[in-house]
Amino acid sequence: MSGIHVEHPFATPEGERGPVRRLRGRFGQTVTLWTAGVGAGRAGLPVASTMVADGDPGRILGLLDPESEVYDALTVTGRFAVHVLAPGQERISDEFAGLVPVPGGAFRNHGWQETEWGPVLAEATTWAGCRLTDTRPCGYGHLVEATIEFVELGESEPLVYHRGRYTRITS
Repeated sequence: MSGIHVEHPFATPEGERGPVRRLRGRFGQTVTLWTAGVGAGRAGLPVASTMVADGDPGRILGLLDPESEVYDALTVTGRFAVHVLAPGQERISDEFAGLVPVPGGAFRNHGWQETEWGPVLAEATTWAGCRLTDTRPCGYGHLVEATIEFVELGESEPLVYHRGRYTRITS
């Protein structure tokens, strides 16, 4: 039988993953989508390692692959948007992660608004507009720190990633 794999075909089997990576998998994380850039320079990446620090000003931090297109775009523009994905938006996450084919690129689908922080998903209910403050190496990635300049808050539950799968918060 041929077709698209249910799981990533190149994923390291859980038993072969290091203990730190397996520990990280046990932390349920909200799935965010980071987007930056303008026109043909737009880029996006789902990021589960995102943290918000309350304060004046508020900050957002995330671990990004320094070789990713979104890292390049946000370091060039100095601005980006962080979306909190909701249940039902798993496909959007998979498209930006490169796990499913998207002829014409991931920005071709779903509808986008251009903002001063970069492209924002038209159906986004919760997102933040951010200004880059700092980046520095951290583990295999780079820790990105930014000031939160704008917040749009919706009421939907977040999409959660736990132990290699999407899940939902249940009450």
